Amino acid sequence: MYLFLAFLLVPILEIALFIQVGGLIGLWPTLAIVVLTAVLGTTLVRTQGRMALGQLQQSFATLDDPTEPLAHGAMILLSGALLLTPGFFTDAVGFALLIPSVRIAVFRYLKTKVTVTQFQMGPGAGFQQPRRPYDQGDVIDGEFTEVRPRKDPSKPSKWVEGPHQH
Repeated sequence: MYLFLAFLLVPILEIALFIQVGGLIGLWPTLAIVVLTAVLGTTLVRTQGRMALGQLQQSFATLDDPTEPLAHGAMILLSGALLLTPGFFTDAVGFALLIPSVRIAVFRYLKTKVTVTQFQMGPGAGFQQPRRPYDQGDVIDGEFTEVRPRKDPSKPSKWVEGPHQH
């Protein structure tokens, strides 16, 4: 129901704002503002997006929880879509989402509304068999082959022999 109301009320609000602003400053200045905010917004989204991507990569590299950088990236993406949509209300919301403190506040609010039941990251983070009651510790079953060093390191291995060898 909320989505339906948003799709109904946002265009009505945008039309009302276009009429009001256009009546105050005229058609061409109003259109210039719309184009200027789209260009400025695109530049800011690109910059903020690079920073968010860097934070996301850092969280993956350090095996930290990537939830917050992912949420910031999603909000920046939404911001870009709103800034490219012609309108004053959508531009205001889009520019607001480019402010890190606003994104943090939105993330904290959404965090109280969403429950994560399981999160795994790193090696073996995919599907895992449930542990059976008789498992007593970690047992690794495997095979190995001992690799001995070459006798003459100056002589290439058999892997590089072939028609291209001199």
